[in-house]
Amino acid sequence: MTIEFSAVGMVADDMAKTLAFYRLLGLDIPASADAESHVETTLPAGTRLMWDRAEAVRSMDPAWTPPSGGHRIALAFDCGSPGGVDGKYAEVIAADHRGHHAPWDAPWGQRYATVLDPDGNHVDLFASLPDRTVG
Repeated sequence: MTIEFSAVGMVADDMAKTLAFYRLLGLDIPASADAESHVETTLPAGTRLMWDRAEAVRSMDPAWTPPSGGHRIALAFDCGSPGGVDGKYAEVIAADHRGHHAPWDAPWGQRYATVLDPDGNHVDLFASLPDRTVG
């Protein structure tokens, strides 16, 4: 038997707000999904990103509680260029989402920033710096 990584699942307190955030990052999620209890989208490489409403998770696992004290997962989006990182960070902040770390030049050769999705998950925005090879 062969197993293959297929999906990342997250819990959303407010599905419409969460999906609006990810649409802002370029994911193609229909507006009709805002009313669903479970939503998934397939990314260009074939991996699925999925969300379940907190109420749906609690209906399957009554002992479930949201994590506290820090993040346990971070998603990362390649913005194509250092200017793309700065621009997307500004766009996300202008749409009333929270920034966690403003854009900066990381020592590993990338322009990097971190924003928080509506549920507090870290979402990294990055791009290779000119004349720097990441490896």
